[in-house]
Amino acid sequence: MKVLVINGPNLNMLGIREPGIYGNDTLNDLIAEIRRTADRLGAEVDFFQNNSEGAIIDAIHGAFGKFDALIINPGAYTHYSYAIRDAIESVKLPCIEVHISNIHKREEFRHKSVTAPVCTGQIAGVGKIGYSLALEALVNGFEN
Repeated sequence: MKVLVINGPNLNMLGIREPGIYGNDTLNDLIAEIRRTADRLGAEVDFFQNNSEGAIIDAIHGAFGKFDALIINPGAYTHYSYAIRDAIESVKLPCIEVHISNIHKREEFRHKSVTAPVCTGQIAGVGKIGYSLALEALVNGFEN
């Protein structure tokens, strides 16, 4: 299985931005952990991070025909990007939305995800391990 892991705005600042919420690990630390999980599962992973909505949409579109599934943390776009939502829906790939923090326990504007309804599932609030859990679910054939 070949999976594209997409991280949206501000995730390049992991380890610096609000460590009380997101922890001290950097994006590179997160990538290394996901790679270890992929190796254990016999999966291939590729990574994309961008702060721009259009670049994220292009990455989703580019995954069509090249990847078997997506893992996405849309960052703040989770709550208002219908364009990213539509891109996820258009490629018809299994997709799990991941959030390091529990978006449902934070500010009210973070409680609603406009992207989750077109995803296979959502994992939130378990820290960076959520990405590995998402990868395990996809490799093991989880379908909602």
